[in-house]
Amino acid sequence: MNILKHILPISQQLYKCLATVNTQQVFAALQRHASPSAVRAISTTAPRHDLMQFFDDKKNWGEQEVKHGRGWTKDDLRIKSNSDLHQLWFVLLKERNMLLTMEHECKEKMELFPSPERLDKVKESMENLEEVVRERNRAYYELETGETGERPGKVVPNELGIRFYYRAFEHVIPKYANRKWNERHKFTFGGSAVWKFLRLYRERLYNEKRKLRNRERNEVVHLLRRFPNIDRETLAQRFPTVDVEKLYKLDKIRMNHSVKSGSSSSST
Repeated sequence: MNILKHILPISQQLYKCLATVNTQQVFAALQRHASPSAVRAISTTAPRHDLMQFFDDKKNWGEQEVKHGRGWTKDDLRIKSNSDLHQLWFVLLKERNMLLTMEHECKEKMELFPSPERLDKVKESMENLEEVVRERNRAYYELETGETGERPGKVVPNELGIRFYYRAFEHVIPKYANRKWNERHKFTFGGSAVWKFLRLYRERLYNEKRKLRNRERNEVVHLLRRFPNIDRETLAQRFPTVDVEKLYKLDKIRMNHSVKSGSSSSST
């Protein structure tokens, strides 16, 4: 790999430099040249995997699929202690960095990145972990102070009239005297051009929802006509915006069902 060609020589040189230094010799030198009060015990960690921890196991290089488990759910994380969550966060962070490195290298070499869903599972696990920690912080602050402890925020419009959630944060300069903040954050809108933009923007959103609803309805009709005996409850769960029972009562679907049942009886 291209990254390994640049990283391996550097890591080998670092390992040789650290190997030549003895911890006892350094400690003895400190005792000779420093006062007893200034000397303290030091410890060094022997390098084991150096920069190769940013890469996946070599046996997974070139594979089409890598075996992996599921992500961490909120129920799994709620039974963990704070120290376990702290350690797990760095494990997930290390895994994410490794996967991003491998994904970038595969793109550079125009190769297939094995099991890309691993990134999604790590991301989902980290989001769940943050949510569990936030739940504990809210419970602690509500118990101690009666407040959630979360950063306050509110839904406000921007200069184009589009509403978004603004999270407040502290400033050294007060709001009325902070000229730079007032120039960047304007929660008001007006003018004929802005109202025209909002009208066209809402029309576009409505058309997108309408087209999505029509696509789902047509897909349900196609499935009912092709598979008349399909489980309608499962179909309703898959397409919650479509009234499956109402579509099932349509004449074209019932006619198709009767034609198929008649042809099957005649064939027997």
